[in-house]
Amino acid sequence: MIELRGIEHRYEKDLVLSLPHFSVESGGHALVLGLSGSGKSTLLHIMGGVLRPTTGSVTVAGVDMTSLKGQQIDRFRGQHIGIVFQQMHLLGSLTVEENIRLASYLAGKAQDAGRIREVLTDLDLLDKANAYPNTLSQGQKQRACIARAVINKPELILADEPTSSLDDVRSENVLQLLIKQAESYGATLVIATHDQRIKPHFNNQLLLDDPVNTTQSALEGAV
Repeated sequence: MIELRGIEHRYEKDLVLSLPHFSVESGGHALVLGLSGSGKSTLLHIMGGVLRPTTGSVTVAGVDMTSLKGQQIDRFRGQHIGIVFQQMHLLGSLTVEENIRLASYLAGKAQDAGRIREVLTDLDLLDKANAYPNTLSQGQKQRACIARAVINKPELILADEPTSSLDDVRSENVLQLLIKQAESYGATLVIATHDQRIKPHFNNQLLLDDPVNTTQSALEGAV
């Protein structure tokens, strides 16, 4: 479903990410682990087409995203990829429902009131549909971001540090929400984090140690 080959990324002359190969099958789940500064967010942004790698290819749903330009990649991302950013980026002037509708609009998809209600209900946010972000708790904002990311039923869901600032109970809740949303329509899920608590939930793991030392592993016996 997603495959990266020969990825390198540099900021000016500094190599910040080097990844010969990484792939996740359709409907699979994978975890990208690493300390702060190891390149996790950079890698996730490359996977989502937010950032173009210096070299290499990123193939999602059979399309090489590095061959797309301008509005092409924005439209492709909106239609095929849902991203839960570390910084939530909810628009304060829009309600929760309007933030979600905007995701459909930018992807060129019909705004489906039934689908919005379904997602808000599933994430226990229906009573906050008309609320503004500044009135929400941190957990509610996070669920609103998940709702926005999955509203278009993306084939690939990317989440950047979704649990690292949460206590054990809330961390588990957010993780299960992401897994449930991905499994409900067969989406591929990739989470980037330094949160060691969620390692046991993933067989497919990529360890980012430093820009020239990365390891992808499948751990037997994991959930």
